[in-house]
Amino acid sequence: MPSDPTPIPRCDRLPDRVDVLVVGAGFGGLAALHRLSVDHPDLNVLAVERAEGAGGVWRANDYPGAACDVPTSLYSLSFAPNPDWSHTYGRQHEIRDYLVGVAAQFDDRIRYRCALLDAQWDDAAGEWSVTTELGGLRCRFLVAAPGALSAPGVPDLPGSETFDGHVFHSARWDHEHTLWGRRVGIVGSGASAVQIVPEIVDEVEHLVVFQRTPAWVVPRLDRRIGRAEQELYRRIPAAHRLMRRMVHLYRESYVIMMARRPELLPIATAMGKAQLRLQVRDRTLRQRLTPRYTIGCKRMLLTNKWFPALQRPNVTVTGALTALSDGGAIDDSGTTHEVDTLIYATGFTPTEPPIAQHIRGRTGATLAETWAGSPSAYRGVSIHGFPNLFFLYGPNTNLGHSSIVLMLEPQARYVSTTIAHLRTAGIDTVEVRADAQHQYNSHLDDELAGTVWNTGGCASWYIDSSGRNSVMWPTFTNTYRRLMSHFEPLDHRLGRRHGATAGQSAREAEVGR
Repeated sequence: MPSDPTPIPRCDRLPDRVDVLVVGAGFGGLAALHRLSVDHPDLNVLAVERAEGAGGVWRANDYPGAACDVPTSLYSLSFAPNPDWSHTYGRQHEIRDYLVGVAAQFDDRIRYRCALLDAQWDDAAGEWSVTTELGGLRCRFLVAAPGALSAPGVPDLPGSETFDGHVFHSARWDHEHTLWGRRVGIVGSGASAVQIVPEIVDEVEHLVVFQRTPAWVVPRLDRRIGRAEQELYRRIPAAHRLMRRMVHLYRESYVIMMARRPELLPIATAMGKAQLRLQVRDRTLRQRLTPRYTIGCKRMLLTNKWFPALQRPNVTVTGALTALSDGGAIDDSGTTHEVDTLIYATGFTPTEPPIAQHIRGRTGATLAETWAGSPSAYRGVSIHGFPNLFFLYGPNTNLGHSSIVLMLEPQARYVSTTIAHLRTAGIDTVEVRADAQHQYNSHLDDELAGTVWNTGGCASWYIDSSGRNSVMWPTFTNTYRRLMSHFEPLDHRLGRRHGATAGQSAREAEVGR
């Protein structure tokens, strides 16, 4: 497995108590560390990360061809601009190295190989009691930034125990297992598969692509960023900011098609069909690769290499994988394909994040039990029953059109703004009111009802087990940024050090005055 560019030392000691504990050292965790360090330099802030280094999803997903489908001009933290991207779409190792470099600024505040095992709200003390791999500690505020794409989703297939081949998930790529000369099956045809297949097709003896549902594919307009352009951004940061702003405005226009004016989607459909027709001449294969749902219902895939790779003589495109046996992998037509290596490119479980099983709120119930497979939160960050908890990249904050960094930084700022309000008012605890959370999510549901993600006729990971879209943000990133720019006391129950009781709300305190 590729090593990090610089080794990160392990520190086994944890303090007994901190003001703020951040869980995760990906984009969200680093944004929170920066914002809190700038706005509250006197607070004791610590981050714990289960991996050996920073990077989050870009550390875990190091499969062949791994890259970002959001332009690099948007895919960096505003406080740490990077003029040195090599391409307009970042490669995995570059993004990982970038995040490792940002994390180096906070080395004294991050503990690696320190997974969160349990977090229990102590109502009497008004703080969190946390257990990690390196021991326990207590904190006033808990900021969970686990990322939405951190838990691989692997189907439970009949006959899995009888399959004697090698199996792994794309997010847990086995770099010790060579694919040269092997008969390989790859399960899935989504964002990971379209990057992996073109990279391994020349290595394998034969490749079987198990496709449940074809995806809409559009051209990837990638280019190399030359040294002159990099130097321009380095010498004139305003030019780099201008490029970021221009790309941002362009990507925001996607929302118009997906969520506001779906009658414009045929424009994107025509682009996808044109690429398919130009790159796939065989009519039978073209029909197999033609989606039956509205473009945009699932994430559009940006690639120029997927269709050509599928037409190589050593590739078979077949239906969904339905079972395994000692003889190979069985598709939905009952055909057994002889494979000795099976790669699951089956995505993640964003509606059931593993960390939710380890955080217990005021009643003792876990976040997973509270959500029951259908996550919801106030502004995507606060959850009723879980005081002093902030969840970054939480429910309904994912994007189908732009960079998640543009959502995470406003969330980090919101955490800081909320803490500032509490400190100024002499308040110890904050918990969103149930009615405020319900009202917020009802409005989101109304906003999402007419979007392509809800009406496009596909089965996607945006829709949870209850049938609700608990993943997507329905409108512009600027709208979210404005929403997160202020804290609304009346939507919360506030506990004060003096005078008000721990359960008294801001509205009740106002009336009682």
